[in-house]
Amino acid sequence: MIPSKLKNGREQSSFRDDWGFVFWRDGLIYRQVNAPAKDAFEHLMSSGLYDTLVKQGLLVRHETVAGELPEGAHVVIRPEQLPAISYPYEWSFSQLKDAALATLKIQTLALRHGMSLRDASAYNIQFVAGKPRLIDTLSFELRPEGQPWVAYQQFCQHFLAPLVLMARVDADLLQLMRVHIDGIPLPLAARLLPIKDRLNFGLATHISLHAKFQRQHEGTAEKPQAAVSATSLAGLIDSLERTVRSLKLPKNKTQWGDYYDHTNYSDASFEVKGKIVADFLDQIKPRRVVDLGANDGSFSRIAAGQGALVISSDIDPVAVERNYLQMKANGETNLLPLLVDLTNPSPALGWAGRERQSFTERAQADAALALALIHHLAIAANVPLEQVAEYFASLTPHLVIEFVPKSDSQVKRLLATREDIFRDYTPTGFESAFARYFEIVERREVTGSERLMYLMRRKK
Repeated sequence: MIPSKLKNGREQSSFRDDWGFVFWRDGLIYRQVNAPAKDAFEHLMSSGLYDTLVKQGLLVRHETVAGELPEGAHVVIRPEQLPAISYPYEWSFSQLKDAALATLKIQTLALRHGMSLRDASAYNIQFVAGKPRLIDTLSFELRPEGQPWVAYQQFCQHFLAPLVLMARVDADLLQLMRVHIDGIPLPLAARLLPIKDRLNFGLATHISLHAKFQRQHEGTAEKPQAAVSATSLAGLIDSLERTVRSLKLPKNKTQWGDYYDHTNYSDASFEVKGKIVADFLDQIKPRRVVDLGANDGSFSRIAAGQGALVISSDIDPVAVERNYLQMKANGETNLLPLLVDLTNPSPALGWAGRERQSFTERAQADAALALALIHHLAIAANVPLEQVAEYFASLTPHLVIEFVPKSDSQVKRLLATREDIFRDYTPTGFESAFARYFEIVERREVTGSERLMYLMRRKK
């Protein structure tokens, strides 16, 4: 995990739960388990649930910290340190789906051990070594006999509603999670669904009827509840799992999802470009790389192959989906595909803007890749080259960047529907703009094209 600005002290996003909180000490993260959580925590550890979840890669492991306990603490633990943090509105469809299925599997295992998830927040799931993993050890409670699943509504708002809207309406509706930080309201999801989908049994049960129930009992002090047996609860989880598994992302083409199928350079040039990237990275030897505009992650994998952890981001949901599915198929463990629009990256969100860090804060890296990207920012988005350079310099001390000239078919594609007002968009103008923040270490031509590759180092 990237250390927060507060290297020693309480994590600013950890304040909602009286069972415990997260804090930093010397750049390492810890969790204080307070006295109210004692019985649940001890059952988690003694029942075999913790060992089962850790063995299956569903929960971060931790170790108990010896020493004097702070006032009000039952125990202090040091969880596994996470290499990167991401949020559900940055995930592809399949990432969110896998996170949902992991949450349901965790709940199923918890029920078998006499426990239940007391919250089902998507923000409690992180991708570690390529797989979704629960990071909140205090999410478990002793299951109250006869009580319904207290986190059912939260699961539907955080997982099912966005998945349904992506599958049945538009993949871009995932971004509603940025607006509704506590999950997409079910009445809103129900209104957005096409009428035919409201009649689907699973969707009707968990979205439409659930939303109707919420509206009927909104504002009441007590909601009517019948006793729920363990069998009924298991049936609910099974129904949710079948509904989630049934959802598929439509095979729609997007603007840049097939980018590499329509470039104007040959396979040989593509291979040359890969060798240049590999050589530049070998000179830097980064441990952490952010690939800005990664498309399907072809060049991210060069950095990952050299042992770096790579945050592989792109604006196109189809490209990010392909990247993630390829990562799963290959069993890759040091790649994190993310959906990020660099012209509007994920901001700091939540209470006082402190609950969710911005992408810029979380994307800090030893090196950045910006390949086949500069023309999208400078021409399509009309961002001045100097401002692009300034932003890149805020992320990394080392930059591998590709300049795509106006003679390139991809730039011609962008200029086909707009006036060419970009007089400074030349190799000379590009180098001059970046010179304020970076020094050029090396410049190479991509054989078979007019594109240029640069290795840059941030000025002190």
